[in-house]
Amino acid sequence: MPEHRPPAGLFGPGPGGEQVTVYADAFADASYEGDLMALAGCAYRTGRESQLEHGEPSAGRVFVRPVADPPTPEAARAGELHDRLRLRPFPGYAEVLDAPGTGDGDHRVQGYNLRMMITDDPGNQLPVRRPVDYDRDRIAALEHPGLMENLMPNRKMRVNRPQLVGEHIGYAEGSWAERQRIIDAHWRALQGCLHFLRTDPAVAGETRRRWQAWGLAADEFADNGNRPYEIYARETRRLDGRYRFTAHDAMLAPGLERAPVHSTAVAATEWYIDSHACSFERYGDSRHEGKVILHMETFPGMVPYEALLPRELDNLLVVNCVSSTHVGWNTIRLEPTWMNIGEAAGWALALARDAGVAPADVDRQHLVRTLARTGVMVSFCNDVDVASREAWVAAVQYFGTRGFFAGYDVRPDDPLGRRTAEVWLQAAARVGSPDYEPMRTVHAVHDLAADTDEPIDRAALETLLARSPLAGKPGARVLRAPERVTRADFCRLLFALTAPTRAAG
Repeated sequence: MPEHRPPAGLFGPGPGGEQVTVYADAFADASYEGDLMALAGCAYRTGRESQLEHGEPSAGRVFVRPVADPPTPEAARAGELHDRLRLRPFPGYAEVLDAPGTGDGDHRVQGYNLRMMITDDPGNQLPVRRPVDYDRDRIAALEHPGLMENLMPNRKMRVNRPQLVGEHIGYAEGSWAERQRIIDAHWRALQGCLHFLRTDPAVAGETRRRWQAWGLAADEFADNGNRPYEIYARETRRLDGRYRFTAHDAMLAPGLERAPVHSTAVAATEWYIDSHACSFERYGDSRHEGKVILHMETFPGMVPYEALLPRELDNLLVVNCVSSTHVGWNTIRLEPTWMNIGEAAGWALALARDAGVAPADVDRQHLVRTLARTGVMVSFCNDVDVASREAWVAAVQYFGTRGFFAGYDVRPDDPLGRRTAEVWLQAAARVGSPDYEPMRTVHAVHDLAADTDEPIDRAALETLLARSPLAGKPGARVLRAPERVTRADFCRLLFALTAPTRAAG
C-alpha cells in the first residue's frame, strides 16, 4: 500500500478563514483526520491493506456473512474462551467468502454518518422536514436507524445512521470545501431518512406512527443549526509510525489464550474488530462489502507507545489516527481506548518535559509504570477492576505488559506457586532491560499451567528473593507478608523492587 503525503496547497486557512501559527516544544495530533501529522510531513496511510501484506484474514476487499456456528475448530476454541471473558457479549461468528478480488487492497474506508440526537418530548422538539433534494429511492436503499435503539436519558435517542457509503471517500484528504460538501450530503441524508421513516408507505404503518413521535432535539447543537459539529469519520488517515498495530495484535497468539503482549503498551483494546461497509456490493448472502464484525475472533490487545510515534519526528504524538492497518484500526477506534491513548499521550508529554527530552525519547518503563499507577488500563485483566485503588492493581497492570500472565485472568487472590515465583523473579530482574521480550515470559508462565505449582510460603519465598538479582534492592524481603502469599502480594512486592530510582513505585 502506498504511503501518502499532503498534496501541495491542500491546507490553507481554516473553514472560517483564519490561519494560526503555533510554536511549542512538542505537539499531539488528536484530530479525527490526522491533519497535523500530514501537515508536518509524516508518512501515513489511507484505504485498506491487502491480505498478503500482513496476513490478516479479513484484510482488503472482503465479503463476510454471519454464521451461528464456528466455521473452524480454531474459531470454536476462540469462541469458548471469549465466552469466559467479561466483555460485551455478542452471538455468532464471521465467515469470509471466496469472492472475486477477495483480499485485494484499495483506497476505500468504512462509512461515515452524523450521530444525531432526537427526542419524543414535544416541548423540546423541532419538526422533521422533507429535504429539498429528497430522492426517495436513494434514501429507501440506505441502512436506516432502528426504532428505540440507543436510547438516552431525557427522552432522547442517538441516531447512528444512515451511511452514504462511497461518498465519504474523499473526506480524509479533502479540502475544507470538499469536507463541508460531504458533511452537508450526510446531513441531508439523515433528514431524508427520518422523513422516509415517518411518511413512506413502504414503512409499516405502526412503525411510521411510532417514528412520527420523534423529532430533532431543540437543545442539541443549538448553536450549529441543531446538527453535530463534526461528522463521525470512523476512519481517515492512519499514521505510518514506528509500530503498526494489525489484526494479529487483537487475536490469539499461536498456542496461547491471549493476544500478543507489548512491554511498551499505553492502552488496551477491548472492542471487537468492527468495520462498517466500505461499499454497497454484496456477494451471495454476505453483508455489504467490507462490513466485518469479528465478535468471537477478537481479543483484548495492547497498543504500544510506538504506534503513536511518527518515524520522521520525535516531538509529535498522534493520538487518534495511530499507526495501524485498516483491520487493526477497528478495535482501537472506540472511545474507551482513545481516552486511554489520550491520557497516555498527556503523561508522555509531561514526562518528556520533566526529563528534558523529546516525547520519542521518554523512558518507556517509567511511562508504563506511571500509567499503571494512575489507573490507565494498559493490560486487560478479566478478574481485576482497574478503577480499584488497591496498591496491587497497578502492579498487575504493569506486569501484564511484561508477560506475567499467560491469559487474561490474573487470579490475584490465589496462593503464589513456587514455580510461578521463580519465573516471575527471573523476569522481574530483566524488566528494565531495553531488549526484554515479554512474550518469552508469557510462554514460560503458560508452560507452568500443565504442571502442579504448589503454593510457596513466606520463608521459602524469602529464600528465593535472597538468591535473586533483586536481593540487593531496598525492601527485598517479604517480612510483612502473611504466611499465605498471594499472587497479588508478590506482584506488589516486585513492583516496588523494580521501580527505577527516579520513579519510585
